[in-house]
Amino acid sequence: MARILVFGPHPDDQELGMGGTIARLVEQGHDVVLVDMTDGEPTPHGDPVTRAAEAAKAAEILGVERVQIGLRNRFVEHTIEARHAVAGVIREHQADVLFVPFPEDAHPDHRAVTCIVEDARFDAKLTKIDLPGEPVYPRWLFHYYCTHLRIIPEPSFLMDISGYEQRKRDAITAYETQFVIPEKNRRVVEWVESAGHYFGSRIGVNAAEPFFAREPLGLVGLTEIVGIG
Repeated sequence: MARILVFGPHPDDQELGMGGTIARLVEQGHDVVLVDMTDGEPTPHGDPVTRAAEAAKAAEILGVERVQIGLRNRFVEHTIEARHAVAGVIREHQADVLFVPFPEDAHPDHRAVTCIVEDARFDAKLTKIDLPGEPVYPRWLFHYYCTHLRIIPEPSFLMDISGYEQRKRDAITAYETQFVIPEKNRRVVEWVESAGHYFGSRIGVNAAEPFFAREPLGLVGLTEIVGIG
């Protein structure tokens, strides 16, 4: 069992980018926690209390816990204080795997969060530093795609999420103030589902989610690769 932290600049980023993977990892028995860097507010139709309730509902659908760092939405900065707050969470959970947004993004919060977590991964292993918990260095850090740029992802690997599509959709639409009430945002759900089917077609399954890895993945065989074995 792996201890996994999925960092989102705002509640809903994790669900949009890798909701199917989160559901699959939970069912495989992994310990998955969603870490919201901000509360995601203000937004045109939301407020902090409503957004928190929506985030809790989405977490329940996916079968995970979530915690919040408490940075200010739209004003996220890469600071020592932010790094150490994240490093403390990494230590508290003794995380093995971290997921963060893909670093190329139009949203400053997204870029800042990825830099914060990447550096906090290093801070978490340091001794003789004023941080809670025991030092730990998560073995893996992967990037998921939840970008505000109109880019075509070029992933390092794809996660088969066949059978988890509806749960992902339900987790996304739990955010009614973001994807149900505002009519123009309803299309986002369709875009996400279309992308899932496209990436699934690349590996011969119904749906998949893309991920990027800067560090090489190690294999001990080929039987776990989709379509082999």
